Order: sequence, then C-alpha cells, then structure tokens
Amino acid sequence: MSPLRMIYLALALWGAVQPMIHFSAWFRANGFDLRALVAAWHTNAASSGLAWELTIAAIALCVFVIAEVAVRRNWPALVAIPATFCIGVGCGLPLYLFLRTRPVV
Repeated sequence: MSPLRMIYLALALWGAVQPMIHFSAWFRANGFDLRALVAAWHTNAASSGLAWELTIAAIALCVFVIAEVAVRRNWPALVAIPATFCIGVGCGLPLYLFLRTRPVV
C-alpha cells in the first residue's frame, strides 16, 4: 500500500473515531434523541453555521462520489456515502479517497 493510501486510511479512521467519542458522550448524557442532537447543533449562530457548512460539504461529496462511481465503475467506493452521513465528512472524504486510489486490476 502506498504512503498516500495509508495517510487516507489513517485520516478516515481518525475521522470516524474522533467524532464518535464526542457523539457517544453526548448520547450517554442525553439519550439517543436525534431531534435533540440536531437542536444542539443549532444552539447559536456559530454552531448552526458549522452544521450547515458540513451538511453542504456532505451533499457535495456524495454528488462527487456518485459521479465518479458512474464513470469509474468503482462500486465499493459507494460505502463512502453512508460513512459521510452516519459518521461525518471527516470520515467519508478520506475513506472515498482511500477507496478511489486503490490499484486498478
């Protein structure tokens, strides 16, 4: 595996673990209430702006993944879409780059 692919994989793992630490702590304190979680994201203008920024980035990433998969026929790369929406862009983007840069057989 190339050093670049190892970096993408490490960033994908970090992008999965780091947010989950914070989400897990929030869920332990508040229960598994997604409506309350979304409300917490919009408690002030700064956090609301960041939530919208990440939402737009996630949608753009998914459009890009779908367009690339349609051209390259790299179907396993579609796993980056649920990773993006279930974990975050910090996991989905490096995961997609990791899957995109695999050697072509």
